[in-house]
Amino acid sequence: MARLFEYQGKDLLKRAGFEIPPGKLVSTPEDAESAARELIGDSGGGVVVKAQVWVTGRKSKGLIKFCKTPETAREAASEMLGQIVKNFPIENVLVEKMLDIDRELFAAVLVDDAAQAPIVIFSSFGGSGIEEIAREHPEAVARKHIDIKVGLRDFEARELVRQTTLDRSLYNKAAVALVNLYKAAHMGETRSIEINPLIVTKDGKWVAADCHATVDDYAVFRHPELGIEIARELDHPITQLERIAYNVEKSDYRGTFYFFQIIQNIPRDGKTQNGEDIIGFHGAGGGGSMMSMDALGKYNFAIANFTDTSGNPPASKVYRAAKIILAQPHLRGYFASGSGVASQEQFHSARGFVKAFREVGLSIPAVIRLGGNKEEMAIEILKTMLSDIGVPVEGYGKDDSAVFCAERLRKLVDGSPFTPKGPDPISNPDPPKEPYSFKTLTGRWTVDHAKCTDCDAKPCVAACHPNILELKDGKIVLNITEEEAQKGRCTECLACEITCWHEAGHAIRIDLPIEGLHEYLYQQEETIAQEVS
Repeated sequence: MARLFEYQGKDLLKRAGFEIPPGKLVSTPEDAESAARELIGDSGGGVVVKAQVWVTGRKSKGLIKFCKTPETAREAASEMLGQIVKNFPIENVLVEKMLDIDRELFAAVLVDDAAQAPIVIFSSFGGSGIEEIAREHPEAVARKHIDIKVGLRDFEARELVRQTTLDRSLYNKAAVALVNLYKAAHMGETRSIEINPLIVTKDGKWVAADCHATVDDYAVFRHPELGIEIARELDHPITQLERIAYNVEKSDYRGTFYFFQIIQNIPRDGKTQNGEDIIGFHGAGGGGSMMSMDALGKYNFAIANFTDTSGNPPASKVYRAAKIILAQPHLRGYFASGSGVASQEQFHSARGFVKAFREVGLSIPAVIRLGGNKEEMAIEILKTMLSDIGVPVEGYGKDDSAVFCAERLRKLVDGSPFTPKGPDPISNPDPPKEPYSFKTLTGRWTVDHAKCTDCDAKPCVAACHPNILELKDGKIVLNITEEEAQKGRCTECLACEITCWHEAGHAIRIDLPIEGLHEYLYQQEETIAQEVS
């Protein structure tokens, strides 16, 4: 789930018809003072300075402060900004005009997965957590599941409010607030949206004093106005490499590619403070990945990242995932393992690994456990295509346990020093003299017909799994339109490229760009060079 900051949630509420406190988002103590001076004005009162960070209980943590003067608002902002709270730096504070509170209420709309329906929760008490309210004042809390085909209707909202201890005189306005909250949830496609407290001021206004909201990951692309950079619930600020990986995922619907970094600053010796060897981890399927990570822990490994490529991804997606994993510096090994997936043909993953490992010039040992359909073929691809790279790459199937594979990686990492061959890509490295090219869904396919002249067998045509290539006047061309190839008929299985490299004239090149990765690697090289000097 993608979390919203308070100010983002309040913007959504405002668009749905809620009144929110006058306020301003600022990033410096000086701007906090200026905002407070403007908000306090001639009317007096004070302001609330609120750290914008994804934690609950901010008041008890000193992250919400009530200030009577612009000067104290500046001091409060100065104390908050730059703090690290649960791995997140506080970069902004929200300065709002203090409200003249008569009573505090609670309202929320959540997705109830068990009921497969949204549920509206309302309480005539607010300010504390709903669990605590329900425990101490059960008569004050009411809930109702909503039919998504019709939404929350006015009479349903009024009936819900009547089930609480709220004063009868407030029923109608409370019902309007609930209808607007449901509207906000629908507009923002939220998994949860909560106003706590929902304030009734002494002059009768209904104001959303705080807001916590999360948005469904798969809906984020429809809401650029929310400013969500990555539809992930991470426990740290987004890293550059996570941003690169997410851009791969969001631009390719085929299968999943989930990547996040666990160890962001890997020591030069590739070891944790406890002496564990730090490795790149590449999983396939949640359950199998968890089992594989447990196995690695038994052999004194720590994983630098968690990655999952499942849901039958194409070879191109596995290739990009592998290159992003290997972009992390100072790794001591590479471990790929997951669930035995009957519906996922493992030779696609194997070809992705081959293309990636040869391009980067793999310099660390790797153990690849490819459990699933056609695993024997996948293991043979790894064995045949990577036998000369100078470092061991071992392939195993579903009958080889994750524990056994982790033990094999342990022995390889502890083994003799290796002499990596360096980059030796399967793609045609030369500028084509007689190019024939077309766009694929996420890249470009090119063959040099001049290099095909001495190749009689043309094995790439037979290797093409989706059967979109043919020979015409002795040359390899598409047997479909270029538009069809670009829309996905070319599945980017990489079979033709690997076969041409291994058996024929090294004439094919499939370019699969990864936006931002080249710049990231350059920065890493500069950083390492500075460390050495």
